[in-house]
Amino acid sequence: MPTAIAPSVQGLRQVAWLDCPGGGQVSVDGTIAYIAHMKAPHGTSVVDVSDPARPRTLATVEVPPQTHSHKVRVANGLMLVNREAQPAHQPPAGVGGGLVIYDVSDPSRPREITFWKCGGAGVHRFTFDGRYAYISPEMDGYVGNIVMILDLQDPARPREVGRWWMPGQWTGGGETPAWSGRHHRCHHPIRSGNRLYVSYWHGGFVILDIEDMGKPRFVSGLDWSPPYITPTHTALPLPFPLHGRRIMLAADEDVAKTAPGPPSFLWLVDITDERHPVPISTFQVPG
Repeated sequence: MPTAIAPSVQGLRQVAWLDCPGGGQVSVDGTIAYIAHMKAPHGTSVVDVSDPARPRTLATVEVPPQTHSHKVRVANGLMLVNREAQPAHQPPAGVGGGLVIYDVSDPSRPREITFWKCGGAGVHRFTFDGRYAYISPEMDGYVGNIVMILDLQDPARPREVGRWWMPGQWTGGGETPAWSGRHHRCHHPIRSGNRLYVSYWHGGFVILDIEDMGKPRFVSGLDWSPPYITPTHTALPLPFPLHGRRIMLAADEDVAKTAPGPPSFLWLVDITDERHPVPISTFQVPG
């Protein structure tokens, strides 16, 4: 077993170590942890953490070569994992992706219910509230990932409810992007109330009104790339007011830089008036 890394943060104490093939996203449902992995053939590990000092692997799910399944969400006995071709910016011929839905009512025996397929490299990130999945798929006729809402009331037959894209992405409909390649694309939609807070990579972030899920409506957005060269990874509203204001955290991703420039930041954005979001502070993200 590998030697545990000494903790460097006060107030935390390691109680166990689980050797696994590299973790992506981890979702915990009750006493079960679902660990998504970064590289094929490792897809998802299902781990019993009812005794935190003795985590026990119950099941593993594998993925095909030249894909990965690095994100997982679980609710209401369903496990959702993304399937994305690798490399995503240039998917190998014949390798597709989408969203795979499993029955995990018995966590030791994940059972695939269906594989919802889409275009391009597949689905990158998503969230799931037990009924609706808010996903970032690539679709035929579009450049880069877009926003989509799937209804999983019948998990065997996912039904598209609505979609939104940044004007310029729908090349199949005659639109022309004002940016290079896939720079403006949906990275991660997060729902709070009747809003979706969506990181859009080099397109910054957007806030969408989904009161009518069939017709997501643009409320506002900000884009600081350029002049900053790192893309927006996550836009997450705080679930509580801060000094009487509604605050959203927007995290950059410090991807490999192609040119000299400032570091990535964690931005605090005042969204008290969502129509006019205002950055109020930044913190440098350690490299």
